Amino acid sequence: MINSVLSEAAVLAFEYGYTIARPDAMVLWEAQFGDFANGAQVVIDQFIAAAAAKWGQHSALTMLLPHGQEGQGPEHASARLERYLQLCAQDNMRVAQPTTPVQFLHLLRCQALHSVPRPLIVMTPKSLLRHPEAVNELKEFAEGSFQEVMGEGFSTPAAEEKVTQVIVCSGKIYYELLARRRAESADHIALVRVEQLYPFPSAAVAHEFARYANLQSVVWAQEEARNQGAWKFVDDYLRDILPAMVSLRYVGPPPGTSTAPGNMSMHVEQQSLVMQSAFS
Repeated sequence: MINSVLSEAAVLAFEYGYTIARPDAMVLWEAQFGDFANGAQVVIDQFIAAAAAKWGQHSALTMLLPHGQEGQGPEHASARLERYLQLCAQDNMRVAQPTTPVQFLHLLRCQALHSVPRPLIVMTPKSLLRHPEAVNELKEFAEGSFQEVMGEGFSTPAAEEKVTQVIVCSGKIYYELLARRRAESADHIALVRVEQLYPFPSAAVAHEFARYANLQSVVWAQEEARNQGAWKFVDDYLRDILPAMVSLRYVGPPPGTSTAPGNMSMHVEQQSLVMQSAFS
């Protein structure tokens, strides 16, 4: 373990180069906060996102970027998820936001055992390190695989028939939506987690929609501002797979220049408004 100088561009470039020289190595670069990657944007644009297309240079570098509205202010909130999704094309990298320890483990395991190397960008909310529901049984770590989409575990067809609305989300906001649904006993609403945003798992999401014969509306819920986060990216994908006569709407904060509110009270109010809108 080495503490490096505080030059994100220099260190990320070194780690990228190491993956080219040692393709058998599992190399992970973690930002203390997700927005620290801003200082390495030239490396991300020139190499991580585009080198395979430009030069046939393949890297399996993994970037771990803390991301999420957790009340710590603008500089500690966002890994600029939207920037990575804008760079996604031609199967050039994977962008994921796992919400359980087992999902995180299996995602990294897939990356370590890759057949075709490509960068992996992981949004890692810090609050999930201590969330009481972000847990798994020990046996799950030795079994199964990474799930690109996680739906409801309804045990009866009758429960599925009650569902008229699906809220699709990605990241830690799932747990806030889950708590709100329980509080309101909203059994007509199903939650779907998109754990991998790119390549977008259209077939798996469409399968979740098809489970609900009485589905009337789909909501995309996010905690990032409307011009940030994944909304602009997933909008087209979701519209392509929506069942006939099913509507789609956005739920989240309005467009903004800051990545997060500047103080805790504003953060709490914003999150509350998002939850209220999602369940209205």
